[in-house]
Amino acid sequence: MLAGHARRDDVRARLVELDERNVEAARDAARAGRLAGVEVVAGDAALTDQYVGMVPADLVLVCGTLGNVTDADVERLLDHCTRLCRTGGTLVWTRNRKAPDLVPQVCAWLERRGFERLWVSDARLTQAVGAHRFTGEPRPLVPGQRMFEFVGYDVLRRV
Repeated sequence: MLAGHARRDDVRARLVELDERNVEAARDAARAGRLAGVEVVAGDAALTDQYVGMVPADLVLVCGTLGNVTDADVERLLDHCTRLCRTGGTLVWTRNRKAPDLVPQVCAWLERRGFERLWVSDARLTQAVGAHRFTGEPRPLVPGQRMFEFVGYDVLRRV
């Protein structure tokens, strides 16, 4: 979508991805779309070092992560979002609603941290998508920290 957008040249974005296949696909798409402001980094998205120089941001996407980490790490990652989002910035996140459905708790954790709920998908859907606006003051990003440990949904459900 960005390749065809009128303000495409105004966008500065960083995608951090561990899987080299996804990195190459994203780099190819950015080149094909002539998106000079889109940087694709092969690395661990859990490390705060990956975001130095890019935060606080207008838009932060936490997609494909919240269902693959422990509940404690979900909360810890959401706390780090107060360092990733600028005041007025939007956090878009995803999480499955399989039992136990953590989506209401995700919303509560965000709202306690100064995020205002903009929208959450219908509770009858298996996959949830949410958008929250950060109304607080961003905290400084601390380099060298791990925001979460990716465990994997399949491993978490066996525990």
